[in-house]
Amino acid sequence: MPSPSDPILFQVGPFVVRWYGLLIVSGALAAAYVASIEARRKNEDPEHAWNLLVWCLILGIIGARLYHVLSSPAGASRGFEYYFIEHPFTNLILFGVAIPFPTALLIWEGGIGIFGAILGGVLAIMIYTRRHHLNAWRWLDIVAPGMLLAQAIGRWGNYVNQELYGPPTDLPWGIIIDNANQRIPPYNDLTRFPLETTTFHPVFLYESLWNLIGFILLMWIGRKYANKLLDGDLTSLYLIWYPTGRLIVESLRPDAWTLSGIPTAQIVSVVLILIGTGLMVYRRQRPQIATRPETAPPSKPVRRRPPRKG
Repeated sequence: MPSPSDPILFQVGPFVVRWYGLLIVSGALAAAYVASIEARRKNEDPEHAWNLLVWCLILGIIGARLYHVLSSPAGASRGFEYYFIEHPFTNLILFGVAIPFPTALLIWEGGIGIFGAILGGVLAIMIYTRRHHLNAWRWLDIVAPGMLLAQAIGRWGNYVNQELYGPPTDLPWGIIIDNANQRIPPYNDLTRFPLETTTFHPVFLYESLWNLIGFILLMWIGRKYANKLLDGDLTSLYLIWYPTGRLIVESLRPDAWTLSGIPTAQIVSVVLILIGTGLMVYRRQRPQIATRPETAPPSKPVRRRPPRKG
């Protein structure tokens, strides 16, 4: 399967729109739409879902980028040392003028970490629900299915950028990485792995399909067992489902960032699975925090009495 030849969708002067960014935004919009449907089903105001979109995008992108620039993938040319020691600044050309710009902020060149995005998104939801006196666990549940859909869509940005692939394979769905700059060691040896004929495992596709299945599963469970689920249960299932898939696909990544020889994403995944399982058990043992829409309906917004005239 050939890979796209150009990651740029279109360009107007110095402004460039990339497929990667379009897919990330499309995934976020799809997640917000699903969240609005889920909010309405739980008798919550769906407008909060669209307000949360802005919060989650901002903090999610910040978290995702921080995770990427602080990591050091094996065999990759960019990592912590590249962004902060070797090339802390680069020249950004804007209207013909070279402007010094931090290399770590060049997000349009690719490079975000999903675990950082998850942490940023959760922080955004916690802040927003606290400010608006909403049930945080319920809103985490409302967002969780759409998050998996957004991840499924966003992973195709890796396909456009010719990244997130595994070892060579003869399987019919193997992808061709014909951009020599995107080849990682040892596959950058073009005499052993020719550009035109070597196909690789599409790791992005495996994760995308896993996330899509998870989205369908969480939507089904949320409806099938609506009268049995507590607020926060779908969030726990998300913390179990996604990391389980990541544990599997990470074993196919030759460029995985490792700690003591173990892929960091696998370590984080195990921690998240334990957290998801622990939260479900812990909250079910404490009735004071185990709520559901039927027993703890959303509070009505407090309307301030207008000042008296005269």
